[in-house]
Amino acid sequence: MFAFLSGVVCMAAAAPARAQLTDISVLQNHAATILAADRAKSGAANPIDLANPLTSDSGFKSVGEAFRRGIKDYNAGNKAGAVRALQYAATQGHTVSLWKLGRMFAEGDGVPHDDLKAFEYFSRIADNYADESPGTRQAPFVSSAFVALGGYFLEGIPNTYVKANLNRAVDMFQYAASYYGDPDGQYNLARLYLDGQGVPKDARQAARWLKLAAGKGHPASQALLGNMLIAGQGVPKQPGLGLMWLALARESVQNEGKSAAAEDAWITELHDKNFASASDDDRKLAMSYLEQYLRTGR
Repeated sequence: MFAFLSGVVCMAAAAPARAQLTDISVLQNHAATILAADRAKSGAANPIDLANPLTSDSGFKSVGEAFRRGIKDYNAGNKAGAVRALQYAATQGHTVSLWKLGRMFAEGDGVPHDDLKAFEYFSRIADNYADESPGTRQAPFVSSAFVALGGYFLEGIPNTYVKANLNRAVDMFQYAASYYGDPDGQYNLARLYLDGQGVPKDARQAARWLKLAAGKGHPASQALLGNMLIAGQGVPKQPGLGLMWLALARESVQNEGKSAAAEDAWITELHDKNFASASDDDRKLAMSYLEQYLRTGR
């Protein structure tokens, strides 16, 4: 589709897992209200209402026109023009524009890095679109926003009203993982279960979430699941199957390019370490599993 959309759209390719322990309707109502309540309690102004406010005389005839202009400017490298157009669409509640601006402020992409503004853009999505149905064109951006918010709640944002809150982080990841089947949400939730952060420490539950994400091609989940299968952590010990997941994870990060490979160097290291210590029989079994997986997808 468009260059800046390609990375997130794939996240909703698979239908969400419905057989979860959490009541989705309860999560949905909870997720839709807690962010606004936190802001109200803090008395904080909403920074995205103060950042270059735009009105109907900004030169755009419609939200759609502003969004298309923002896409065109962004892909042409005109980040200032992209921000101006996307901000206009965002003030009208346009989901993808809100999401993209959140990513730009989170990464300092054409704008000064500002985690609070990023948090507010993502919060606006969560506040207004928490009931977006999975499988719609908007759903990947909504689920991605919840995952981003979970990340902010893990550590908080210094010198702002956004404080570290593990319960909030669990809520955000749980909603993205359960309702939308988001692999990033599933991975982050699994990490919380592995570390016992905000939830009881439970390797079996962690492995369950990792398996869901691994099956969607999430490299980090594949690597962690593979390591757990080799060690028999939370799951029956299956070295051959674990090596298969590690092989898939390494292949994915190597295909993503140098920057991704550097960021995910731990995956390659984990792969190399486990393959070096594996028996010949386990390596052969892993290759057999891998051939079957590539042929059948399971």
